[in-house]
Amino acid sequence: MPDQWQCGRFEFSLGRPILMGVVNVTPDSFSDGGQHATADEAIAHARLLVGEGAQILDIGGESTRPGSESVDVDLELARVLPIVEAMRDAGIALSVDTCKPQVMRAVLDAGADMINDITGFTDEQSRDVVARHATCGVCVMHMQGKPRTMQVAPHYDDVVVDVRTELLRRAAALQACGVARGRITVDPGFGFGKTAQQNYALLHNIDRLVDTGYPVLIGLSRKSMIGAVTGRPVGERLAGSLAAALAGIAKGVAILRVHDVAQTRDALAVWRAANEGFEAN
Repeated sequence: MPDQWQCGRFEFSLGRPILMGVVNVTPDSFSDGGQHATADEAIAHARLLVGEGAQILDIGGESTRPGSESVDVDLELARVLPIVEAMRDAGIALSVDTCKPQVMRAVLDAGADMINDITGFTDEQSRDVVARHATCGVCVMHMQGKPRTMQVAPHYDDVVVDVRTELLRRAAALQACGVARGRITVDPGFGFGKTAQQNYALLHNIDRLVDTGYPVLIGLSRKSMIGAVTGRPVGERLAGSLAAALAGIAKGVAILRVHDVAQTRDALAVWRAANEGFEAN
């Protein structure tokens, strides 16, 4: 595992987990759709997450929940650009969750530090956009199929091997275009074309991704895989989400993408004290 990861204006140490807070500017995201659907609401929520300890904000203007439909470029930009512009001088790294090269180009020009692409930069134009930007961080996520149909009978020969192989292939394609290895993170894409059993197989074997040498980002917060074990609805999955996050951290995961930043920060603090020892201030 490298010691540092380049993310636009920021260079993160990988010695301790990095917290990425979710800012969905959408009416239909699976967990918080409509809660921060206006620019003012989303900016206020972004500032709250910064105060709670987020080191990166992941801003999304298009829902990628199972069954969701794509939105056009202009609408997505109208949702995310005001947040990027309002937060770019707040001293926090800004990621934009998008798969559209036009959106990538516009938000990077506006000051975003990272692109989080659920399609893993399969679009050549998307690879070209991030390659032309000298320092932006990139997250290569694995998804089988498209959001509208991805949960219809997903199949793998071996989910761990298949996801690992595809992520390495996509990361290599970015490097071939000129994206430095030190800018790349990988995400197994929990819930994106995977059954609950496949998701837990990936989490159980997440060290197989960590050993690729790329920092691993995981997004487990409030997802259906948590509900599959606990039986809890979306709004009652905090405890399960924290347990899953700590399971990933214990195996070397570098970045946690979460809705509940303050609670995750506290869980990490206690986990570190238990594993590294407690030092009184």
